[in-house]
Amino acid sequence: MNRFVGALTASGALWLAACSDAELTSLDQRLNALRDSPTGKVAPLPEPPEYHAVTYDQAGLRSPFLPERPEQESAAQGADLAPDLTRPREPLEAYSLDTLALVGTLFIDGTYSALVRDPEGEVHRVHVGDHLGTDFGRIVAIGATALQLIEIVTNGQRGWVERSQTLYLNNDEADQRQG
Repeated sequence: MNRFVGALTASGALWLAACSDAELTSLDQRLNALRDSPTGKVAPLPEPPEYHAVTYDQAGLRSPFLPERPEQESAAQGADLAPDLTRPREPLEAYSLDTLALVGTLFIDGTYSALVRDPEGEVHRVHVGDHLGTDFGRIVAIGATALQLIEIVTNGQRGWVERSQTLYLNNDEADQRQG
């Protein structure tokens, strides 16, 4: 068996020797010569544009991310809109407005009331004057297909502003809010 393995190893070595290319050395020499003396031309890089510094002088203007308000309004003027933080919170004030859904309205004795579903699935009957949402929202009107409320939100400058929101009655409960 050892003779057979020896013969197989010897024949394998002969096959490897036969696979070598005699012209491989000349190919390596040719490639080295080409690398040493390249013949192509590379286009020069274009001139960089001239740098001009620009100063930002808009820092004192209104942020585009804040709502517009009249020039005479100041943060102190918004202080009278501050929400009553001593008022007991109502159950629907525990949820943000986008998690509440208007699922129905009732018209009884000439007055509308609304049915609002919270995220846990419980339905609450609300009337004009009731509060809902985390932004101190107070219901100001209820109609056959919508509920309007006014929220009191900070103006970002130690004052408060009112923001109108509407919940719409929608069977598929797609996006019901509109500011």
